Amino acid sequence: MPRPIVKKYRKRKIRKCALCGSKIDYVDYKDLPFLKDYLTDKGKIIPKRLNGNCAKHQRMIKSAIKKARQIALLPFVRE
Repeated sequence: MPRPIVKKYRKRKIRKCALCGSKIDYVDYKDLPFLKDYLTDKGKIIPKRLNGNCAKHQRMIKSAIKKARQIALLPFVRE
C-alpha cells in the first residue's frame, strides 16, 4: 500500500517595513532617488508583497510616484 503524500511548506520570511523601521511619516514626491528604489527598470511600481512595505507606506509611495509622474519628474514608462 502506498504511503500518503505529505506536503512540505516553506516558512514565509516575515519582512518588516523599512519605512516603519526608520520612522518615516511622509514620503516626498521630490525625493527621486528614494522613489526610484520602488520602481522596476520598466518604470512600474513594485508591489508591497515584493518590497515588504506595510499598506500605509505603500499607499504613500504610490501617491508620491503618481504625483512625480504628473509633474514630469519621473517617466510613466521606460523602454
